[in-house]
Amino acid sequence: MDPTPRRGFTSPLPGEDWKALAARILPGEPAEDAVEKLRSWNLHLFARNPPGEFTGSDVLFIEPPQEDSGFALPRLDGGFRER
Repeated sequence: MDPTPRRGFTSPLPGEDWKALAARILPGEPAEDAVEKLRSWNLHLFARNPPGEFTGSDVLFIEPPQEDSGFALPRLDGGFRER
């Protein structure tokens, strides 16, 4: 059994844009709010040119980052600190 928490993700469908993705992943939410949530969970897409565009091979997170996974994070000195 793998105790590592996983964050939900998907890949876009052919021809899908932010609005279509939001309608598929967050149905029932206002379109603009759903798009903003998805964009805020996928900031890695804004480091490319053109910013915010995605391709069919991208991994898109469909939920926010997990706040406390309980795992230790590495320190700059090579040790570990508890989160």
